Amino acid sequence: MPDFTDHLKPRYNGAATLQAERNGSAICVDELSQHLLSRDCFLERQEKIVEVLSQEKLFNKSQQLGLSRVDRYHLGLARAKAIQRIARRQGWDHDDCMMAEYLNDEMSPYHLHMTMFVTTIREQASQQQKQHWMPRILNYDIIGCYAQGELSHGSNVRGLETVAKWDPVNNEFEIHSPYLTASKWWNGSLGRTATHAIVVAQLLVPKQQHGKPSDSLEAGYENHGPQTFIVPIREQRTHQPLQGIVVGDIGPKYGYASMDNGYMLFDHFRVPKSALLTRYAEVSDETGALVRRGHPAVVYGSLTFVRGQIIMHARLVLARAVTVAVRYCAVRRQFRYRDSTAASGACTELQVLDYPTGRIRILPLLATTFALHYTGEYMDDLYSRSREAIESGDFGPLAELHSASSGLKSLSTTLVADGIETCRRAMRGHGFGGGSGLVGLNAEYLSKPTVEGDNWMITQQVVAYLIKKMTAVVQSPTASPQDPTDELFQSFLKRRLHRKPQSVFDPHGHLDDQAIVDVFKWRTADLSYRAYQARLVEKNLWTRLMIQLHNLSRAYSEQILVTNFHTALHSTAGSLSSPTPDVLRTCFRLFALYTLSNSSSSFLLTDSVLRSTLTMLDDSILELMTELRPHAVKLVDSWAIPDFLLNSALGRYHGKVYEELFNMAHRKNPLNKVTFNPDWRSEEIVLGSGDQGRHILAKL
Repeated sequence: MPDFTDHLKPRYNGAATLQAERNGSAICVDELSQHLLSRDCFLERQEKIVEVLSQEKLFNKSQQLGLSRVDRYHLGLARAKAIQRIARRQGWDHDDCMMAEYLNDEMSPYHLHMTMFVTTIREQASQQQKQHWMPRILNYDIIGCYAQGELSHGSNVRGLETVAKWDPVNNEFEIHSPYLTASKWWNGSLGRTATHAIVVAQLLVPKQQHGKPSDSLEAGYENHGPQTFIVPIREQRTHQPLQGIVVGDIGPKYGYASMDNGYMLFDHFRVPKSALLTRYAEVSDETGALVRRGHPAVVYGSLTFVRGQIIMHARLVLARAVTVAVRYCAVRRQFRYRDSTAASGACTELQVLDYPTGRIRILPLLATTFALHYTGEYMDDLYSRSREAIESGDFGPLAELHSASSGLKSLSTTLVADGIETCRRAMRGHGFGGGSGLVGLNAEYLSKPTVEGDNWMITQQVVAYLIKKMTAVVQSPTASPQDPTDELFQSFLKRRLHRKPQSVFDPHGHLDDQAIVDVFKWRTADLSYRAYQARLVEKNLWTRLMIQLHNLSRAYSEQILVTNFHTALHSTAGSLSSPTPDVLRTCFRLFALYTLSNSSSSFLLTDSVLRSTLTMLDDSILELMTELRPHAVKLVDSWAIPDFLLNSALGRYHGKVYEELFNMAHRKNPLNKVTFNPDWRSEEIVLGSGDQGRHILAKL
């Protein structure tokens, strides 16, 4: 039967609209894409992998939102296994497989195997242990996970309840869960996939006759704090839990439908001495005492690595949401210009992106993607340099790395999680539907402000570092600075009593980029000094200061974003053709002023800016958004996010928004292929089937 809708067209041509947007900007998209994504051949790798995955039926995403949780895990595991088979067929390397997982856009049941599991072995195992385990890991002969968090302890690693008791007689560790709350919980890949786990447990060693007693979970034993063990948890052939282990999936959650987050309890489970990862800590054969090497914080190296990856990945996630929002709000038209003098019939409706209320929600987020990018690059370099130092025995960079990764993880994931939701709302009703491409993205990313350190909790690690740095500078104000933070704090102490608030505008009313950076730095230094005073001079309780300290962490991290963005403007000025450098400068200014506006009270409190500056912010932000508006579509194009990954009718590159939305509903929705019996008098559900709903009852 003919379908008359096949010939209907939308009133406004979305494809022509986006083409006009692109024609209106002189930005060279390919050049900017290379600038943003040249690291590790990202663009070339992405193009190569998309070509392969898009031809595989298993990776078709059109129906996955309608699948049950169980089916999503089935699909996730099938895809994870398929990527490994394709990799061997295509000759892909590890980075290719990571790209395939990124483009597949769901949390793979194998994800923790090649992130936290392998990283922990690589960084914390002895050379002998690595020789034994790494070939098996890289060949996927075993599948690993990272079992740290517990039912009642997540961020507080020192409070973990799982114990590993050293038995010198049998040369074994006995791993035990003394309480229900000691159950490992939320650990990805643990529920149904992993064969082995990195188990973080309190190491209990029998007290030595002349040893110094410490807090102990059991009489007669010294508690040496959390240590990492590699533990087999399932029988290799049957994949059933080993005797003495209870393990399973924790059930449904926001997002992560394809990931088997798990629980696990131990009943006096014994593992050999070699289970303890011994690069930095080992039980002595001669004395039975724990011998430490290096810095104790290296135990948390895997967390620092993952936090760095989260920061690096944040820009790409927010860029996806902003890409959809910019393209859709450029195509979408609503109402005519209220102050138009033309007859109502002669005036076309305005693009949503032309309304200030549309721009203020989307364009600052577009600017934020670039701010996150340059700090992501900074964090990647900082991690690499720190690891090189640590490998050579220099543990000095650990404190800065741990602090920066904690604060930036907190800020970046907050910005992105909130930003995705802001983009969704900016697109009005259609943003709520599956055609937006944001349903899965939103649900999946909601975990990030919590995992690898709750965003409020981990900021305490940042401010502890800042208070320590400020204390050192107060005590030795002329000492040779070790890093930019020392330089900032020394400058602050010299100028604190005579510096006056400054403007971010020059005498002619133009924005002064260096002044913008300076006021962000001054606010950080002032808040750090106040925290030092409150804690060390006035002796306030830590818990009383926690809200103040969280705000300090955010200010410090915002300063890093602004500083790195400003630095990048100078380092890239000659490598990009006009008008791209000027447009990026507009992005920098918009991000900085929008951030300043949202935190104006703290800038005033710290005498960072003149009050008159704040009165000029709204107009300046409006002017910056007007400057950025013609380039918005090309700027999101430069993130080179393929339609295969966007999976969005609203954000398709070609702009055929309404055709795609209608096609998804009318032709692809499986619910529309079933005829139901809505008559309440009948227990039949599907018309003509005679089914009385028993299959529904069976599932319940």
